[in-house]
Amino acid sequence: MILAAGHGTRMRPLTDALPKPLLRAGGRALIEHQLVHLAQAGFVEIVINHAYLGHMIEAALGDGTRYGVRIRYSPEAAGLETAGGISQALPLLQDGNASPFLVVNADVYCEFDLVSLLPVLRHMRAEPGADLAHLVLVDNPLHHPGGDFTLESGRVLPAGQAALTFGGIGAYRPELFRDVVPGTAAKLAPLLRAAAAWGRVSGRHYRGMWVDVGTPERLCDLDNRLGGPP
Repeated sequence: MILAAGHGTRMRPLTDALPKPLLRAGGRALIEHQLVHLAQAGFVEIVINHAYLGHMIEAALGDGTRYGVRIRYSPEAAGLETAGGISQALPLLQDGNASPFLVVNADVYCEFDLVSLLPVLRHMRAEPGADLAHLVLVDNPLHHPGGDFTLESGRVLPAGQAALTFGGIGAYRPELFRDVVPGTAAKLAPLLRAAAAWGRVSGRHYRGMWVDVGTPERLCDLDNRLGGPP
């Protein structure tokens, strides 16, 4: 699943008439970078949620054929926050089974090798008592110095010393969202912190290229790093 329902208010005026996932860097829309990375790793069944100017996302990406994937959409009349959006999309993500799934943020550029998460997803599927989530954590960026979680021997703990930032890439079991009322807004962070406190979250530290494209300045910087046109 690609999360693409945010309003991108910090990106204004760039997002006054364009949804944030369609802003371009390195010659591609931000969400296209995600589609390409997912397809290269073998993830070909994609669900995208959207709210603000979502029709533009559907018009731009279509059914995903040109990216080598199949896209289905989960429209939201109003933004449901991350957990609420995932909960609403569960029928599309599960297709009648309780398989774990991968979720990535549309507005994060990351060169993390998604193939490395396939064994994690297989283990989560094979073991009913397996972790509820597996998170990719990154070094704290300047705009988020306090971090989100602590990583110790592959286990994710609520933030403490040596905290890291959640990189917007995670594998989840549907059970993580069982208490989210469908159609209501709900944040992901409290669910992850609770699961981490129960010892049900694993993770890894990624030290490569990662950019949270949260401001026009960061978008410009990413475009320069990728060598794309303005």
